[in-house]
Amino acid sequence: MIFAGIDAGSRTIKVVLIDSNNRRIIAKGLADQGVEQDQLSSELFERLLKSNNLQRKDVGRLVATGYGRNAVSIADTTVTEITCQAVGVRQLAPEARTVIDIGGQDSKLLRLDPAGKVRDFVMNDRCAAGTGRFLEVLAQRLGVDLQSLGEMAARSWSPAAISSMCVVFAETEIIGLLASGRAREDIVAGVQCAIAARVVAMAGRNLDLPIIFTGGVALVCGMDAALGSALARTVTLSPDPQMTGALGAAILACNQFD
Repeated sequence: MIFAGIDAGSRTIKVVLIDSNNRRIIAKGLADQGVEQDQLSSELFERLLKSNNLQRKDVGRLVATGYGRNAVSIADTTVTEITCQAVGVRQLAPEARTVIDIGGQDSKLLRLDPAGKVRDFVMNDRCAAGTGRFLEVLAQRLGVDLQSLGEMAARSWSPAAISSMCVVFAETEIIGLLASGRAREDIVAGVQCAIAARVVAMAGRNLDLPIIFTGGVALVCGMDAALGSALARTVTLSPDPQMTGALGAAILACNQFD
């Protein structure tokens, strides 16, 4: 039987379908988030079913998670993103003990016990400085695609110091750096370091290994290295880092059905 998870995040909606026999992903999709969260979630889910020759009746249960989970009317139930992230990450990285998840509007750190249960967590959902929004603001200011930031940072030999603790003030600082002739590559690398520093301030340095990195920001080249440098620990990029929440929701849907 097929089970589904929908992660209605602040910036994107993710859908995962799994096979109940092995809890493996058989199909996945994502779409930009918008005002009509329920409609967008339903449309993405239906497109994924259709493209894989499936129908709604083939899905035993659907769990929604994420920022907009309560707006997903097609879900049978909802589960918090903290729980879903832990379940999804442990499926892909069974030895995980710490999870760092950086999305478009928030960042989270989960500490897991040896069985993979959430021991405790901290979350930043009030300041954009430690989230993907900081990178979006930077890309807009530099007039480049978000996907190109990682390549730019890799060319830097001297990351710029971004001292402001607020994205609004940091943007002003970036404008000043550009005006002074500082290389764009150094500014991008500096912002990556600044995001990593915010996560360290939130989480502290005493983190159990392995540390697994998830979320949309994990797809930006160089962010895993920036986190690892700031934490003085090895940070491992999760397989399918943007899909771990939806995967966890699908696995929980399967477990609840059993």
